Amino acid sequence: MSVRIVQLGSGRKAGEGPRIGTVRRPPRGVRKQDHATGDWYDSWLPELSPSPGLVASARAAGTDADWQAFVKAFRREMTAATPARLLDMLALMSRTANFSLGCYCQDENRCHRSVLRALLAERGADIE
Repeated sequence: MSVRIVQLGSGRKAGEGPRIGTVRRPPRGVRKQDHATGDWYDSWLPELSPSPGLVASARAAGTDADWQAFVKAFRREMTAATPARLLDMLALMSRTANFSLGCYCQDENRCHRSVLRALLAERGADIE
């Protein structure tokens, strides 16, 4: 059993389990009832997405230093009670169930999901 980190909207892989969208906003132009059938997500968990200000700073990060500043700020946001408890719960669930977390970004290296991957690993999650 494990958690996968995926790009929302990409084709699902066998055994991936339910997809959880860790994004601030639903996909544009996609009806709510089509989120799951369109390979976006089955459940939406915006509490694990960056705040609107941090989304802007991530998109504007032109240098490695800019990106590291985003990572540091996002990690700080994830120490708040709700996101920290959610991450703890997901890490625990990864040991007994398959599911996926994702975002829309093409490059995981410049996406908050890379930080979520690290935060889950630090909590002992089983990550595929």
